[in-house]
Amino acid sequence: MERYLTALGAALQQHLGDAAAPMRALSRERLVERPHGDLPRWLAALERLPPGPAPCDFARDTVIIGAPGAAGDTETLRQGLTGLIPWRKGPFCFFGEHIDTEWRSDWKWQRVAPHLSDLRGRRVLDVGCGSGYHGWRMIGAGADWVLGIDPTILFLVQYLAVRRYAPAAPFSFAPLRMEELPAALEAFDTVFSMGVLYHRRSPLDHLLELRDALRPGGELVLETLVVEGDERTVLIPEGRYAAMRNVFFLPSTAQLSTWLRRSGFDQVRCVDECVTTTDEQRATEWMRFQSLPDFLDPDDPSRTREGLPAPRRAVMIARRAP
Repeated sequence: MERYLTALGAALQQHLGDAAAPMRALSRERLVERPHGDLPRWLAALERLPPGPAPCDFARDTVIIGAPGAAGDTETLRQGLTGLIPWRKGPFCFFGEHIDTEWRSDWKWQRVAPHLSDLRGRRVLDVGCGSGYHGWRMIGAGADWVLGIDPTILFLVQYLAVRRYAPAAPFSFAPLRMEELPAALEAFDTVFSMGVLYHRRSPLDHLLELRDALRPGGELVLETLVVEGDERTVLIPEGRYAAMRNVFFLPSTAQLSTWLRRSGFDQVRCVDECVTTTDEQRATEWMRFQSLPDFLDPDDPSRTREGLPAPRRAVMIARRAP
């Protein structure tokens, strides 16, 4: 952890200056002073992986780490990777061992990528980055520096499993929530928030936080659950939504566009809207718990098991107004 924290601190200082200090301190608190109880087990699994570096390809749908067969003891490799289950965002391939993650995150990237401003030379923030899959794809697209943030420590260790083989890649991961970043950073050219907004009790506050992390004229990529309807439509589940307790606001894309404009964005557009299928999110060998098929009405897959509209996701792109 010390080597990782040193590298994280240096990258934050280089790109964010004085704003880096509280981020470094909170990261250290979460990993050293008050670590997650499973962290030693996850780090032991990480150490079972072959030493790096190794050739990596971040420009393909499956993030490729190492050449097939180059790991030597394939059983030890597999034990290390299974020690980091559940793998939710991917897919990855470590030395020929394919990790079929719960989410086909490559499908989301395919929907998003054609509409992005060119990432080459840009500083990028990925909020709720999970395992880091999309961050690695941003590196593959030429980003100058990517900062992924996510408070889930297992996801950090999964990121470190890839980082082990690409130690010089300009991709940092801090175990932080968006609201824990210093205010008014204005440091990033592009900010991604994918799969986060509906988990926030105050979605407008989240949009303001995203705006303040962007430089004036910077680009926001927002992907979230939505419902069909007009500019007055918002679904607020009374209880769970698709078995999730922490889902609060599901707007229509028209209502979401209003939220974005009220939060200081312009050039707002919806570039994709589609229903999430059980081919895109499902249980696998690498994520063995319940997944989307278990959360839908077995007699009517257009509804959740609570009787609400099944998950529909939209991708919005907007500019921080100058």
